[in-house]
This record gives sequence, structure tokens and C-alpha cells, in this order.
Amino acid sequence: MRDFRKLDVWTKAHKLTLQVYTSTANFPTSELYGLVTQIRRAAVSIEANLAEGSGRTGDIDKRRFVHIACGSASELECLLQIARDLNFLSETVHKELSGLTVEVRKMLYSFGDKLGVQR
Repeated sequence: MRDFRKLDVWTKAHKLTLQVYTSTANFPTSELYGLVTQIRRAAVSIEANLAEGSGRTGDIDKRRFVHIACGSASELECLLQIARDLNFLSETVHKELSGLTVEVRKMLYSFGDKLGVQR
């Protein structure tokens, strides 16, 4: 794998992470160590696993980290829905973040297919 910063999926995941941080900045302070932390960690996990996988030499390791990133994208989608249902995210922000999350997950699946990741 090449430099992770040159991967389109990493670039999109990084954009998602930045938007997640901005969008969760005004959550209730009671959620700082709850939902805010979980949402942010799930977003960071996507791009961090892509970066870590790109640093591995074996295809098995690379595939494993892409697979983990896919799981983190699904987790993020769930957490965003919870935040929306609790009215911590507006419908507009939820739609934007959720759409970007789905797009990243699709890119991860496509990237994983190229590496031989089984779904």
C-alpha cells in the first residue's frame, strides 16, 4: 500500500473526522465522556486503521485493518443516529454526517475488495 495520505478513502475519512469534531463541539457537557467520545473515537478509528494498515507489509494485515475500519464506519453510523434521536444533532447535520459516513463505508468496501477483504 502506498502513503495513506494519498488514499482517496483516507482523505474522505479525514474530512469526516474533522466534521464530526466540529459537529459534536456543542453537545451537552454531560455527554463529553459519553456519546461525544464514542462518536469521535469511531470516526478517528476509520482513518487511523487505514493509516496503520498502510504501514503493514503483509496483505493479510492490510486487509484486517480495512475490515476494522469498515466496522468503525458502521459503529459511527449507529452513534450518529443515537445523537440525532436524542436531538443532539439537527436533522440537517445528521443527514450530512450520515451520508458522508455511508460514502466512506462504500469506499472502504471497494478498497477492501481490491485487497481481497471478504464481507
